[in-house]
Order: sequence, then C-alpha cells, then structure tokens
Amino acid sequence: MQIIGIILLVAYGVGVWKFWQGYKRTNFQPGLVNRLGLSLLWPVLLPVNRSYRQNFQKALKGR
Repeated sequence: MQIIGIILLVAYGVGVWKFWQGYKRTNFQPGLVNRLGLSLLWPVLLPVNRSYRQNFQKALKGR
C-alpha cells in the first residue's frame, strides 16, 4: 500500500510542476496567489470544472 501512496504523491507533484510551468498559457489571472492555488488544487478542479480542465490542458500541452 505504501507504493501506491508514493505513486500518487509523485503524480500530484508532477501535475503541480507542469501546471506551474505552463500557467502563462492559460486564461487565468496572473498573480502568485492564483497560480499557487490553482496549481495545488488541480486534482479537485480537474474533474469538476470544464473551464479549468481546458486551461489545464493548455498549460500541459501548450495549446
């Protein structure tokens, strides 16, 4: 069970890092608070918010 936790933690960290790096490609307001909050909350916002999902894809893929 510990390996699953480690894998989930790594996946979370990769998601935060990639979104943080591609944030400038999104339609979100610039600013440290917005960037930090949206980066850390990606697992919650991704499945429930269509606009966030589209911007997340822009940040990751550069579309």
